[in-house]
Amino acid sequence: MSEHPVLETRDLTIRFGGHVAVDAVSAAFGRGTLTAIVGPNGAGKTTYFNLISGQLPATRGEVRLNGEDITRLGVADRTRRGIGRAFQLTNLFPDLTVRENVRLVVQAKANRGFDLFSMANSHTELIEKADHVLAQVRLDTVADQKVAFLSHGNQRKLEVALLIALDPDVLMFDEPTAGMSVDEVPVILDLITQMKADTSRTILLVEHKMDVIRSLADRIIVLHNGQLVADGDPAEVIASPIVQQAYLGVEAEDV
Repeated sequence: MSEHPVLETRDLTIRFGGHVAVDAVSAAFGRGTLTAIVGPNGAGKTTYFNLISGQLPATRGEVRLNGEDITRLGVADRTRRGIGRAFQLTNLFPDLTVRENVRLVVQAKANRGFDLFSMANSHTELIEKADHVLAQVRLDTVADQKVAFLSHGNQRKLEVALLIALDPDVLMFDEPTAGMSVDEVPVILDLITQMKADTSRTILLVEHKMDVIRSLADRIIVLHNGQLVADGDPAEVIASPIVQQAYLGVEAEDV
């Protein structure tokens, strides 16, 4: 067991004027675990993600990665240290093709720069890796399509593809199946399941669908009004009447 949790937040807080959106949330996330973060709309889930990945600066508290305080680091530095969030990589290059977007991430990960034009076709191993990633998320048939013209479902798949290409230690998914068709959802869930099988990973998942949470989560934490109100085994958290009714907005017979 490592000396430190892979990821930890300590009294993490952010205020917007007089509103406390995330209120002193402390949680530690270990290697090889998938934690679902749930709660009603406006509970602070996405804001908590923004604080962890660096989109928002904390008012108070700390974010720590492998024991290192990264609270003052920006998104790029946190990404280099191993925190990957799906959406933060999409729409960077909407006028490039799907393949080109993934190739850029593969190239940057291989420390060969982040310049499309410096990537000669002779770099066959990088191109092959990009195409392999696209095949995993079933985007190989639209590899030459510009990102700006992708359907919403395919944009979500591309988010996952870029995250796979980035190969981070901590993977953060914010409602990865939102807006996807029934046929598209299993592709994403299968990919997350494969990632979870790699016990070197730490996965955080914001999700509303209880069937998805049941099938994937090792642990559930519940946020309400920016505060952490429940944390534990999925079955126990889901079975709690107060969580079902007040925080998840579902009735007991639905879960």
